[in-house]
Amino acid sequence: MFSHIYFHNSLQNWLISLAIIAAAFIVNIFIFWLNILVFKPLSKRTTHSLDDALFDKLESPLKFAIVLLGIWISCKRLDLPENIDIFIATAYKFLIVLNITWFIVRFTDALITNLLMPAAKNLKTNRKKFKTAAENIIDIPADTKKSKKQKANDEFLEHTLMPIVRRVILGVIWVIGVMMALKNVGVDVGALLAGLGIGGLAFALAAQDTLKNIFGGITILTDQAFKVGDRIKVDGFDGTVEDIGMRSTRIRTLEKRLVTIPNYKMSDVSIENVTREPMRRMLIKIGLTYDTTPEKMQQAIDILKDIPNNIKEVEAQDLTAVFSDFSTSSLDITFIYWINSKGDAMGTPSKVNFEILTKFNQQGLNFAFPSQTIYVNQE
Repeated sequence: MFSHIYFHNSLQNWLISLAIIAAAFIVNIFIFWLNILVFKPLSKRTTHSLDDALFDKLESPLKFAIVLLGIWISCKRLDLPENIDIFIATAYKFLIVLNITWFIVRFTDALITNLLMPAAKNLKTNRKKFKTAAENIIDIPADTKKSKKQKANDEFLEHTLMPIVRRVILGVIWVIGVMMALKNVGVDVGALLAGLGIGGLAFALAAQDTLKNIFGGITILTDQAFKVGDRIKVDGFDGTVEDIGMRSTRIRTLEKRLVTIPNYKMSDVSIENVTREPMRRMLIKIGLTYDTTPEKMQQAIDILKDIPNNIKEVEAQDLTAVFSDFSTSSLDITFIYWINSKGDAMGTPSKVNFEILTKFNQQGLNFAFPSQTIYVNQE
């Protein structure tokens, strides 16, 4: 039975070839469990994360290479028609180069993610340590100890520029790998590029919006109006920037919804960066009853001006508390204060309101409410 010929090969040869392919998949399963049970526990004992990333990222290209090898061996031992042999050889010339490119991309990605990006982060940390040491040796004025521009540049390098550099490097490797794979199977890459150059004008006309988005993304990166992690208000949306791509910018709104805005729109509209505000202005009106004496009114103003001493998130600078109006049913105090960058936009006003309520009640200051007094003439 095993000696019967099917498509120029005996049944035994077909079964052996299938067994070789099955063995390749079994080897992949063995590599998968070996990575989980042996290599990953060993890599966790080291202090560096690069080996963990290498085991994770290089596993897939390695398993794909084993499958390609198993299929190649099983096909070469069979007596196949010439046209099928040529097709398999051509396909393998293309796939092998792509697999090598995939391996290089994964390896490069691991190096960038675990060496280059931490190096950019450590640059900021080392600069901070150096400045701290210099401040301890030299008496540096308080207003020059911290460079906001330098801090913004460090944040831009770590959260915005490095992800873009990573994408560009990996994209260039893929382009080179695909071109080499095409050249390996006999495609004239020069003629292909020339053809793409001739059709470039038509492509540019068809991709006007894409090109506008790319140039808009470049404008966003160069202007540094915002970065990943900033809360911004743009085009009616209020949320946190999650990603700045070459085509669009993704924002997570306060309702936890993901909004994608094309970059050309981001470069044409006004953007309010809430995160970079140094302080937040708050204005409240406090109405006291008309039986409040001038001395009590001054006492209320003094209580308001003393709030920065009790609540650290409130700035003492530019604080305003004045007797502003004789309203219909109250004597009004206008209170303007500023919340610094460390304060919570919702929590700090709550603290201020509790402080006002507590101190005013302790001093017998009565809050006014809408009321009317009616005089009846008995005559």
